[in-house]
Amino acid sequence: MSRPFFSSRFSHSPAPRSRRASGSAAIAVVLLALTGCASAGPAESAPAGAPDYPSAHIHGMSVDPGTNRVLLATHDGLFDVSASPAAQIGPTIDLMGFTAAAPDEFYASGHPGPGSGLPDPVGLIRSTDGGRTWQPLSLQGESDFHALAATDGGIVGFDGELQVTGDGTDWQAAVDQFPVHHLAGSPRDSIVLATTEDGLQRSADGGATWVTVGDAPLLVFTALSEEKAAGISPDGVIYTSSDGGVSWVVQGSVDGEASAIATQVIDDSTQRIWVATHDSVQVSNDNGQTFTSLRSSR
Repeated sequence: MSRPFFSSRFSHSPAPRSRRASGSAAIAVVLLALTGCASAGPAESAPAGAPDYPSAHIHGMSVDPGTNRVLLATHDGLFDVSASPAAQIGPTIDLMGFTAAAPDEFYASGHPGPGSGLPDPVGLIRSTDGGRTWQPLSLQGESDFHALAATDGGIVGFDGELQVTGDGTDWQAAVDQFPVHHLAGSPRDSIVLATTEDGLQRSADGGATWVTVGDAPLLVFTALSEEKAAGISPDGVIYTSSDGGVSWVVQGSVDGEASAIATQVIDDSTQRIWVATHDSVQVSNDNGQTFTSLRSSR
């Protein structure tokens, strides 16, 4: 039985277009509803993992390229899973959307947890101290961005509408509109990748306009680093791209349903790739051909 593909994450989003034919029964779409993540209250937990690993749903991941410190954005807040046991950073916020603009500079969106002092939804919020504190920027009480990406020109977000902002406060609708599952960008360039049920979309102008990557594999999550990209399919197959998501090469695979992916360029031909599942983070030093547990690889 193939694992599920995208989830119905946006009750307020435009109705999805008919999915493109994949030609493979292994990638049959089963739409599931992710409940919770709509207001402050008891945390919705993912299947239990290791005792020192976050049990709540994982919505994003950040890796510091200088230290390889791995942070997971979850329904219960931000966690450093490089530490043992994993350590929560900052307040409890349901970080539905999460992206890194620098090693200690993050943008996020979602819903407040107890004691956070934020409105519901939190709109776009920013941290400049590694997630310990968060400052509201815009759309407080209005928007819940379930997908965010940082670029060299600002932030791209999807809250039922695909939008861009250069300063974190003034938003403009993208020229092209489509339902987005996940966004990936890099603060060093203007390339943005968007996974959708109809295939991969790519922007070369910071999310303002988009084109379909017709030959791309069907991907659920992607990541960018120095114009190189990594992606993972619904059935756990890893793909890499050396041209910013235009063309893709199949690599290896990971066990367990992926919740997030990150990548870092090691040299001209090699990427280090991290994949977070519900019970562990797996890391590859050979373009995703083989993986080992983050804890055992240290």
